[in-house]
Amino acid sequence: MRIAVLGLGEAGSIYAAGFAATGAAVTGYDPVAAPLPEGVTRAASAAEAVRGADLVLSLVTAAHAVEVAAEAAPHLAETAVFADLNAASPERKAEVAAALGDARHRCADVAVIGSVPRFGPRTALLASGPAAGDVAELFGTLGAEVDAIGGAPGDASRRKILRTVFMKGLGAVITEAMDAGAAAGETSWVRAQIAGELVGGEAALDRLDRGTRKHALRRAHESEAAADLLRSLGVAPVVTAAVGSRHRALSAGPARSADELIADYAQIPTAAIGDAWDRLGFVGPRVRPMCPDAHLVGRALTVLCRPGDNKGIHEALALARPGDVLVVDGGGDPSRALIGELIAQRAINRGVRGVIIDGAVRDARALRESGFPVWAVGVSPAGPYKAGPCRVGTDVAVGGAVVHRGDIVVADSDGVIVVPPAEAERVLAGARAVLDDEADRYRKILGERAC
Repeated sequence: MRIAVLGLGEAGSIYAAGFAATGAAVTGYDPVAAPLPEGVTRAASAAEAVRGADLVLSLVTAAHAVEVAAEAAPHLAETAVFADLNAASPERKAEVAAALGDARHRCADVAVIGSVPRFGPRTALLASGPAAGDVAELFGTLGAEVDAIGGAPGDASRRKILRTVFMKGLGAVITEAMDAGAAAGETSWVRAQIAGELVGGEAALDRLDRGTRKHALRRAHESEAAADLLRSLGVAPVVTAAVGSRHRALSAGPARSADELIADYAQIPTAAIGDAWDRLGFVGPRVRPMCPDAHLVGRALTVLCRPGDNKGIHEALALARPGDVLVVDGGGDPSRALIGELIAQRAINRGVRGVIIDGAVRDARALRESGFPVWAVGVSPAGPYKAGPCRVGTDVAVGGAVVHRGDIVVADSDGVIVVPPAEAERVLAGARAVLDDEADRYRKILGERAC
């Protein structure tokens, strides 16, 4: 039996060593010159590795799975089985099968159910696609329990993603609880509470805590795929989206504070944030800057006011903390100003970074001269009532955007966008990628002009 392993990371090395221990001839390829497991021969390319193999294992991460499948396809033997073990969405698994061309009829989507570092090559698997039965037989030689469910490539990964909703969520909440315990000086107590609720106790806690931190970026991708699946099923992925964001934060290194995250958003224009978040979260264009070139980033302190009444803003100022942005649902009424110069000066004293008002303002010149950023629907000299009713900290709708207390608010000369904390890390990463792509295209455009 000849086995090719594409990708010799942690899981790839474990499977390569496992098959080599059965007496199979194992060839591995990885562009990174990592140490080879005992009994495994290194190939110079993916093409060389798969040539003549009876079974090809792809463990190259979801980002490279399609590219590697296309590279390997022309060199596969007519009877070779191609097993894609990458953690990926069902859609990506279908793309891998398509990239194999004629060999797609001998491929299998293999979903790993469990921890390969913990259980080794005996880790339980789910397999779907035309070659699911062949994969079950071949991995059976390792002692692995394989549930061959048939169906199409992607069906096994779909089931795994349903499991991800729970498992990755559990790991994420454990890391957050442990960080909170450390911050409160109660690490031992929190640890004991979690371990007492887990089958396996301390060992299970350590495995989930360390494993989640170590594989945070990959698990962020898995959780984001899980959130997409839940949306397609009509289930709001409130917790799963937050789990993805937690993994994104862990992948960036030591946990960052909300202020550090907001500081990162201060470097990103609203247009790039919107592109990264499927054009969601924008406040309608009727809410516009009262001062040209104004810029604002902070956390939302939400205020609900009766149209033409600013009692809620006065109550909010008493509660505001440095770094807050007042986001005021004034019903879109342009007839009476809800803030003017005096309220702006009080807000500055409280450390409020700016105000977004679905309503009007007055003292426009003084607001501009103060440098206090304000976005509003217009200007009116008529003052407000102060009788209420009002609410502070409740969910509001401002210019068609739903805003929760604590959401990240970014405003510039293009407009205003609001990002929930649960989506913040994912959207920030996407916005940076948008800016990098735009910079590359801009350079190409200038290059064409020079020619």
